[in-house]
Amino acid sequence: MSSAGTLWTIPAQAKGKAIRAAAAWGGIKVDLPAAYEHFNTNKTPEFLAKFPHGKIPAWEGADGFKLFEATAIARYIAGLAPNSGLLGGDAHDTALVDQWVHLVESEVDMNTDIANLLVRGVIPYSKPVHTAAIDRQLRTLKTLDAHLSSRTFFVGERITLADIFVATLVFRACSVTIDAPTRAQIPNLIRHLETIVNQPKLAGLFEPITYLEKALQFTPPPKDKKETKPAAPAAPKAEKKPKAKADDDDDEPLVPEEPKAKNPLDDLPKSTFNLEDWKRAYSNKDTRGADGALEWLYQNFDAEGFSAWRVDFKYNEELTQTFMSSNQIGGFFNRLEASRKYLFGSVGVLGSANNSVISGALILRGQDVKAVVDCAPDWESYIYSKLDLNDAAQKAFFESALAWDLEIDGKKWVDGKNVRTFFYDPDIEVNMELIIVQVNPILDFRIEVCRLYTSVF
Repeated sequence: MSSAGTLWTIPAQAKGKAIRAAAAWGGIKVDLPAAYEHFNTNKTPEFLAKFPHGKIPAWEGADGFKLFEATAIARYIAGLAPNSGLLGGDAHDTALVDQWVHLVESEVDMNTDIANLLVRGVIPYSKPVHTAAIDRQLRTLKTLDAHLSSRTFFVGERITLADIFVATLVFRACSVTIDAPTRAQIPNLIRHLETIVNQPKLAGLFEPITYLEKALQFTPPPKDKKETKPAAPAAPKAEKKPKAKADDDDDEPLVPEEPKAKNPLDDLPKSTFNLEDWKRAYSNKDTRGADGALEWLYQNFDAEGFSAWRVDFKYNEELTQTFMSSNQIGGFFNRLEASRKYLFGSVGVLGSANNSVISGALILRGQDVKAVVDCAPDWESYIYSKLDLNDAAQKAFFESALAWDLEIDGKKWVDGKNVRTFFYDPDIEVNMELIIVQVNPILDFRIEVCRLYTSVF
């Protein structure tokens, strides 16, 4: 059998593997390049002349036809084998195949990329972004699992390109995000995975599945200890020269520099609760559950030196689009810049367009909310209610605001922001200013970053 062309890919690339599986299923012979070195070959003028984006997988047909992007290549390969059934039996089936391929690519594999890059430290780690990616992926995995609860395959009664793509990208996720607790929630999808990868036609393409007990986690790098440098010998003191007598008769008296106003919060008795340690715990731990951020908080919280508050926007009837309300929270947090050392907050938008509220929780130094928030000109646009964390209902509100699953009068959390500062670390000599965490915009940013890297995955 003559080869249909050359597929430029590497063994570790899941989407390249999906294309090879489609070719094997359709009985299409595909060659791999004799020599390919990623980040080298794909940057050469010869490669870029064929594939201007410099990305793999890429296809070079025996007839000279060139193509890049995995889904496009896989559909083309499937089209070379019309009797294989890879694209379904009719136009409806083909549309359904495209539907499932697009869903698993955009909602499963992209979030595998985000989690993978975060835990490996390729992009700066953010616990809220990691959690959002895992949650979004799990929602999609459950959708796929529910569809398979009464079916063997995704479209019709035969294996299609949808089955190959779903199985290949779920196979990859099993090495990053899908652990034992997740597998317990998607038994039909795991059954489907094992059915597809063990097909005789696909023998040799997939390694044995190695299931994770626990999803990959981010491990902060150890701090490098500073080397103690020997003290330099003291330089001999320069001999003081007598100052020339100044003629003060005609000079204006010097005005002493006005001392910086001290924040009265700095005069409060020292607290055992370290707000920066809390922010670090909140960023790096799951909010709820054993050894979670809330458990850490209750073990360390100093109710005399700090207080917890509920915050509600006064004019919810004026809110329209939820993204505009989210931006409003961001503006309020920005204007709290002067109090960044004394404050942690988690505030969100709940509801839908033209029917939403802004609410959340603050942890702040001292017992007087005004002393912390009145640096923001619009602080009086909010109602502040002190929370008693010994009261079950108030404690539940506080925890839900921090976990971003708060619900008020049937209105569910749509988007949220945290205001927090990062600690000063003398080892790296960085003092971060106020950080506003927006999960949705940050997630979009992470996706753009991931696109720069996913050409190797």
